[in-house]
Amino acid sequence: MFCRGQILVRTFLGLILMITPNVQSSVGADKPAGVRAWTAAERDELLGYARATWHSFESMTGPSGLPADMLNADDLGNWKPSKNTSPTDIASYLWATLSARSLGLINDHEADARIEATLASLARMERDHGFYHNLYEVQRGSRSTTARPFLSSVDNGWLAASLMMVRNARPMLRDRADALLDPMNFRFFYAPFDPADPVSRPGQFQGGWYPDDRSWTAFYGMLNTEPRIISYVAIARGQVPAEHYARLFRTLPADRGRQMQDPQGETRTVHGVPVFEGHYSYRNLDFVPSWAGSMFEALMVPLFVPEETWGPRSWGVNHPIYARIQIEQGLEVMRYGYWGFSPSATPEGGYQTYGVKALGTDINSYRTFEISSESKAKGGREDGPPREGVVTPHASFLALRYAPDEALANLRALVKAFPIFGPQGFHDSVNVTTGQASRSVLSLDQGMILVAIANALADDAIRKAFVEGPIEAAIRPLIATEEFSAGSHR
Repeated sequence: MFCRGQILVRTFLGLILMITPNVQSSVGADKPAGVRAWTAAERDELLGYARATWHSFESMTGPSGLPADMLNADDLGNWKPSKNTSPTDIASYLWATLSARSLGLINDHEADARIEATLASLARMERDHGFYHNLYEVQRGSRSTTARPFLSSVDNGWLAASLMMVRNARPMLRDRADALLDPMNFRFFYAPFDPADPVSRPGQFQGGWYPDDRSWTAFYGMLNTEPRIISYVAIARGQVPAEHYARLFRTLPADRGRQMQDPQGETRTVHGVPVFEGHYSYRNLDFVPSWAGSMFEALMVPLFVPEETWGPRSWGVNHPIYARIQIEQGLEVMRYGYWGFSPSATPEGGYQTYGVKALGTDINSYRTFEISSESKAKGGREDGPPREGVVTPHASFLALRYAPDEALANLRALVKAFPIFGPQGFHDSVNVTTGQASRSVLSLDQGMILVAIANALADDAIRKAFVEGPIEAAIRPLIATEEFSAGSHR
């Protein structure tokens, strides 16, 4: 079975891609995003979710300190960890451990012991050009021989981010985290901008590198996707110039092929670079799209970076609108009664990339549903019923800051209607048409859930652990002045 990180890398290979000025957003305009006075009952509810989610990490992590990519339940309901892990899985375990500590689920001693075991394994694991391969065996930490060797820039970006959190949040482990972080120079993946050849030298990061034949994948070009964590890490560490941020596309340039919409907008200068500030429109909402329309693409990075605060006229407008479209898609367009669409383990087994097609740039963007067996038998047409909607709980937690009432209500409804929550936390997805829940939990998705809860209940503890020092110094002014053309016409 492939680890989730591998599949995500494959999904996003080939992104290459700009936004415009202002219409005030009415979505989330009543109060700043994240400002929420939780009631005692809501805190207890979120802590209950957190305890069970942390238990899944206890179940999937062995003495090596390396988490399995996932837990899978057998026919008797016994949960068993998978054999492999990835850099993103390891990152997720590190920030989940920090989250558990900030929520009081474990004490300082246990947090440090767990993190120390992970760092010790990382120190022994095979690396190439300072970076980790995309698949390792959990028990021994040896590179897996079941997949082609690959260095993923985004997976290493998340691991680097987690090491930066460890060095800030657990001072006694700072030197050990730094020793692992220092060799990770992301300029290795970077193609500096060349005006004579902007296609092959676009000032962007490549998705990854195959050591066996020394070949590169395509570039990560879209701004509103989760690989922008690499941009923040590399810019803050002085490995690439700040202008790189302006080289990322807000909407896909017309000369890069077909896209979901013809974007509207105008060209402005951002950090000395001409940037097309473009947007798409859907249901009277203008927004900067992601690549394929999933929740984690847009809202995973702000689990760690207060983008809506640092960039109030860009991300502060776009993030709430993106969440709103996901909500409306599930409740009003598809009429599932539930919402939240993001890549996840499927109810039938395996892994699928779900999202809201209207939010994506790629004409093959993700969809909110599985084609039913009846439809498959008739040729599997995607554009006609019957469809089976698949919802993943981690998407609600990603929206918790921007739509807290809707997120909590959605989670309660899912728990009440389906067998989706148990001792290992939330199962990864549920088919809301058939009622079948996935029998897997994924380390990455569980990690996102724990971080969202820790930020909500522990005063943005995980955000603070990441941005302290060079991230805030470099990234806050970088995104402070830009104005997206996102907004609401309602």
